[in-house]
Amino acid sequence: MAKRIFMLLSLGGILLLSSCGHKEETKEEEAKFLVSNPLEKDTVVDRKYVAQIHSIRHIELRALERGYLQNIFVDEGQFVSKGQKMFRIMPNVYEAELSKSKAEAQSALIEYQNTKALAEKNVVSKNELALAKARLAKANAEVSLAQTHLGFTDIRAPFSGIMNHLEAREGSLLDEGDLLTTLSDNSKMWVYFNVPEAEYLNYVTKKAKGEMIKVNLEMANGSIFSQEGVVETIEGEFNNETGNIAFRATFNNPDKILRHGETGNVIVRNNYKKALLIPQKATFEVLDKKFVFVIDKDNTVKQREITVAEEEIPYLFIVKNGLSVGDKILLDGLRKVKNGQKIHIDYQAPNKVFSNLNLYAE
Repeated sequence: MAKRIFMLLSLGGILLLSSCGHKEETKEEEAKFLVSNPLEKDTVVDRKYVAQIHSIRHIELRALERGYLQNIFVDEGQFVSKGQKMFRIMPNVYEAELSKSKAEAQSALIEYQNTKALAEKNVVSKNELALAKARLAKANAEVSLAQTHLGFTDIRAPFSGIMNHLEAREGSLLDEGDLLTTLSDNSKMWVYFNVPEAEYLNYVTKKAKGEMIKVNLEMANGSIFSQEGVVETIEGEFNNETGNIAFRATFNNPDKILRHGETGNVIVRNNYKKALLIPQKATFEVLDKKFVFVIDKDNTVKQREITVAEEEIPYLFIVKNGLSVGDKILLDGLRKVKNGQKIHIDYQAPNKVFSNLNLYAE
């Protein structure tokens, strides 16, 4: 009797479990999966590249003569105008050399005049006159050379700019070529940044169409520089180690905010007309290839390969190939379905789906 009761209880339990499993299975089959269409929208994507900022002209000012640094007429960080006197090397020796050269030139002139008078009377030969003339020319050249050396004792600004750190002090004994300071012309700035091959090809395509490539500059404090820059030149070859190539953009610097040696980020803005956008969560990868599940008219799941743009947008991909705006794609439950499976769908309009995603578009 006890065995019969136990068998009945066991049979009842099995039937109960079977019934529950059947209900769960039915419930799972009846589960609805969220689907939508890609969103077609004009989209702007900003890409940032680390940048080095250089003055359009940045040079070293060095001593052109040996001697004591007698005067410094400017200070560090001061704006100087073209031709303004900045340093003076003690000129005494060079002034003496010039006086000596002038005296020798005067002597040579007198000798030439005397020889010329004698030659006119046929007292001396024409060769003697020619030698006297050559000695005069040499003496005059020595005067010019002495004047040049004396002029080098005054160091003037070759262009208008900002004087940088002083490398010598008054009274220092300088050798020819010793560094005095550096000078930066900050009226315009050259900003260098490295871009990958895809960005380079975009640049070449736009340039071929006659388009100017404009960029913005994000400064170290996160603010955007007021002036737009223009990409004017690129280097001749790619870096084999990084796969990048260097671009140079020119920025006007009217307020002299930018200085030589600063860093920042260049912002390259890419405009996509009628870009096809899908949520990143709607994709999956197989062997480094991206796929989505497309839902056909019979609500059957079809696996489809897509290619996306390299630009990264939070939560989104820009689809280049593989989808059209009318395709319905699966947005969730990607691990719960298989290729060829028929499902129940819950359709939502793209605008409603994308309203919860961070999108910068216009």
